[in-house]
Amino acid sequence: MKIGQVSKQTGVPVETIRYYEKIDLLPAPGREASGYRRYGEEHVRRLQFIKRCRNLDMTQEEIRQLIGVMNQPEAGCQEVDNLLEHHLDHIRQRIAELQALQQEMQALRAACASEGQVSECGILNTLKQGDRSERALDPDNHVPGSH
Repeated sequence: MKIGQVSKQTGVPVETIRYYEKIDLLPAPGREASGYRRYGEEHVRRLQFIKRCRNLDMTQEEIRQLIGVMNQPEAGCQEVDNLLEHHLDHIRQRIAELQALQQEMQALRAACASEGQVSECGILNTLKQGDRSERALDPDNHVPGSH
């Protein structure tokens, strides 16, 4: 099948499929005599796997490790368990950061009198001061495009 069909079947955009090929998460498909890529069911299954992992917010490296383990069917599951435990730790840390962010936003919201002029806006004045919004976040703990 062609890339457009694979995209439609999996819900993964064509550009993303090509990107996964480029970074070796998806094996390169064979080519037809006309030069078109020819994808098979193994590509569809791999893309569905990758999509499920991405929906769980796994990184490309975590997915790559899982794929590596899948390619060793006789190996033990300990590596998979360890990887998931590490990912859970990451999620717990993000939840704590989001809860702190929620508290900050609620405090900001409480600074608003909902009446008056912008020049007297408690939210904007607090944001200008930068006192609370300067928290130290783990820069590796943010997923680009998540908000």
